[in-house]
Amino acid sequence: MALWMEKSSEPQTESEIADLDAITALKESTAVELKEKGNQYVKMGKKHYSDAIDCYTRAINQMVLSDSENSILFANRAHVNLLLGNYRRALMDAEEAIQLCPTNVKALYRAVKASLSLNLLAGAKSYCEKGLELSPDSEELKKLSKEIDLRKSECEHHEAQVSEAVEAAKGLVSAIEDRGLKIGKATFQELTGLKKPVLDKDNILHWPVLLLYAEVMSSDFIEDFCETDMFSAHLDMMFSESCPPLPWDKENSYTREAIELYYEAASGVRLSKKEILRSFLEGTAGSHLENFNDEEKDSLDCLDHGIAAGSGPSKWVKVNEKKTLHDVLKEPNFVIPGIPVFYVVSKSSSFYKEFRSGKWAPPP
Repeated sequence: MALWMEKSSEPQTESEIADLDAITALKESTAVELKEKGNQYVKMGKKHYSDAIDCYTRAINQMVLSDSENSILFANRAHVNLLLGNYRRALMDAEEAIQLCPTNVKALYRAVKASLSLNLLAGAKSYCEKGLELSPDSEELKKLSKEIDLRKSECEHHEAQVSEAVEAAKGLVSAIEDRGLKIGKATFQELTGLKKPVLDKDNILHWPVLLLYAEVMSSDFIEDFCETDMFSAHLDMMFSESCPPLPWDKENSYTREAIELYYEAASGVRLSKKEILRSFLEGTAGSHLENFNDEEKDSLDCLDHGIAAGSGPSKWVKVNEKKTLHDVLKEPNFVIPGIPVFYVVSKSSSFYKEFRSGKWAPPP
């Protein structure tokens, strides 16, 4: 008697039918035994989880149990995969169990757990609702439903923050492009952190500005330097007679009449539009954003040239205090190193001659 039949062939004799029934009964008995053994392995703890999965798999492979019985096996294997942290496999097993038996509440519960672990909130919500329809008093499913709603709310809030951050950053990039300003790689971030300009409702840029006293590399910070402000207005306030002298200025060289401001010209490389956008997103909810939609990519790619800041060695350019910040920043040889940086020197200081001769350079 052949134990294997040709495809589409049927047993012809009572003897063949009896033999096949016996084989089927043996396979059913084996599958049930493997299922029970798998359950025992689960109870024995984590060291035996792989043995449990093997038993459930072998039971399924007998291919003799009913859909509802196989659904239980898939759901059991999903349970073990959840315990092991194999969330993708757990979800696949739970979905197979649900397909075989849509009323398997345990399978639906495990599909919810796996979906949540994979942050597949829509799927988790769908499986949870189906489970609650079948078992409305299930406290576990009710608890998971609340967790899904909370997680969904948090995701929507985060997405709104990301969208707001991207729109603000794009607004800044557009404002800088309209003004013809050049942005380079940020420097002195140990002093400035992740500070960035702000565009107000009147489309005016407000810059954080770093002032470095070149002689001692001490610093001052102007939190809000409006682009329409003249330098003299800020310097008059900072170096007024009512302000105490700088603590390190023992010779009182840094007075309002003696100080001058300079910027370093033709230094660094101009960032592309895309790089500027990413720099403005640093420290925001959009800082980890990897991709932009097609429209944004087309817009960003249009200026991705990596333009050099200028040719020749760097040099110090004196700032005309009667000019506005905008007037100085748009100078063709000014590349803004993240945020504007200006160097303060005093005509009354012995350091002044060294600085003006071009022998001094900021530390690397």
